[in-house]
Amino acid sequence: MTSAREVVVTGLGATTPLGGDVASTWEAALAGVSGARTLENDWAEKYGIPVTFAATIKVNPAEVLSRPETKRMDPSAQYAVVATREAWADAGSPEVDGDRLGAVVSSGIGGIQTILDGWDTLRERGARRMLPMTVPMLMPNSPAAYVSLELGARAGTHAQVSACASGAEAVGYAVDMIRSGRADVVVAGGTEAAIHPMPLGAFAASRTLSLRNDDPQRASRPYDVDRDGFVLGEGAAVLVLESAEHAAARGARVYAKVSGVGLSSDAYHITSPDPEGTGQVAAMRFAIQDAGVTPADIVHVNAHATSTKVGDLTETASIRKLFGPDADHVQLSATKSMTGHLLGGAGAIESLFAVKAVSERLAPPTINVDNPDPELQVPLVRDEPYKLPGGDIAAINNSFGFGGHNVALVIQNH
Repeated sequence: MTSAREVVVTGLGATTPLGGDVASTWEAALAGVSGARTLENDWAEKYGIPVTFAATIKVNPAEVLSRPETKRMDPSAQYAVVATREAWADAGSPEVDGDRLGAVVSSGIGGIQTILDGWDTLRERGARRMLPMTVPMLMPNSPAAYVSLELGARAGTHAQVSACASGAEAVGYAVDMIRSGRADVVVAGGTEAAIHPMPLGAFAASRTLSLRNDDPQRASRPYDVDRDGFVLGEGAAVLVLESAEHAAARGARVYAKVSGVGLSSDAYHITSPDPEGTGQVAAMRFAIQDAGVTPADIVHVNAHATSTKVGDLTETASIRKLFGPDADHVQLSATKSMTGHLLGGAGAIESLFAVKAVSERLAPPTINVDNPDPELQVPLVRDEPYKLPGGDIAAINNSFGFGGHNVALVIQNH
């Protein structure tokens, strides 16, 4: 049953491999720009890592935050705070009682750089040389905590951890907070800062990373027959969610509404999706039912689409299974082809992209698809943005994570 308390998006913020804010990130996405870059370090040679590139953050947070702030925050929290400040300003810096303001900012891995750097310091220089702020920096809830401190959010501060579905689940939880009456405004999103030799080496060992070292910008190629894995990315995205009543009372500008949330789990395998797509279908079905729409109303899907052999086609088969003939008019975008895979931040930036797509009626392109997989079962937006239709439209953002986590969000024009 659809909740009577409508949830709208009034602010957007981001810092990504494509740009240091929403405007530059969205412009680059529409232009089909890749954020993948060759790493300027000796990790490959020093540690035997077979991957020499990643989608690194475009703008160093030190250019935005003060030195004391960067000293006490892990990069994952730095990115979240940068995105939050933009989103809050974009929403008009609303005056809201802190008891009615929530924060839900997730990370799939948390302060991995702090953990690993802290261990190096302990091993090489001893406990006396460790940073006193090490524990609050490494906590997975650290980004959410800093966002709550930034805004004085006291209605609840949460950090869902569901691997690559974390950012989208954060948005879904924020919707529930507003619908249930716990909060009038919730700042929600995801962040990740895991470009470090250990995560790179570990993902490479699992054979999930692309090895196109000679051509990083063309490495992430969802749905192409020659795809060979994802590109590790970093960054954060944050949405300001608000009850429609609260937004209207203060005359806020509204981008779109988040009208449906669907959650499920595969209970199949720790890393591989259920090949039948049962959980993915369920998450999308729940979201569509929650929104009070039908598959015929969905005109766009921002796909999870990481560029792995199995995952990409499982998702499109799931869409076809649920939508049937209605899948023929769904325009599919795989924006990880440009941003890389932000892990816990992926669902947040892709939710933001879905909001922008619905509000501007432009589906961003998928790049690097030179030879589409013949098993692709949904129309794919390639190379150029696709103009979405007028009238009332709806989009889905899919986010799936290791462990079998499935999240689908329905976003509609307002």
